[in-house]
Amino acid sequence: MQGPVYGHDSAEAGGDERLFPHFHYDDIFGTVLNRFVAQAVAGVPLTVYGHGSQRRGYLDLRDTLQCVALAADNPPPPGAMRVLNQFTEIFSVRELAERVQRVGRGRGFDVAIRPIPNPRREQEEHYYRPAHDGLLKLGLKPHYLSDERLAAMIDFVARHRDAIDTRKILP
Repeated sequence: MQGPVYGHDSAEAGGDERLFPHFHYDDIFGTVLNRFVAQAVAGVPLTVYGHGSQRRGYLDLRDTLQCVALAADNPPPPGAMRVLNQFTEIFSVRELAERVQRVGRGRGFDVAIRPIPNPRREQEEHYYRPAHDGLLKLGLKPHYLSDERLAAMIDFVARHRDAIDTRKILP
């Protein structure tokens, strides 16, 4: 079970931007962190749905293939079922917005946060404490969200600022 994936590059791409995966920032396929980075670069206030207290597990793109390989290389015993929650960190939407705002401002962008009514049918507050140590026990070497990773994402998106379609950001 995979959490939302963020990021723009992986070791497998070897730095060749032609091999980078799609960087979705729209309200349907885009991970909220990717959307916030695109909004910060495009000068669109970061749209926090509701109070922004919704919590989810997130996974750096660089760890996705590592997780799949670990699961494939370490199958459960015959007849057993194992659930591996594929994420490394839990953040609220508000926490992510504040981090993007701080790092974006440090990169010279005027980043504002604007709460909007939540277009999704979800509770603002809910119990969310899924176990996610299975892949760590199998040897996952996670990349945690750092200011440096956020800055790299912002710099990457800034180089492609002209490709941002701001009509696809809002729900």
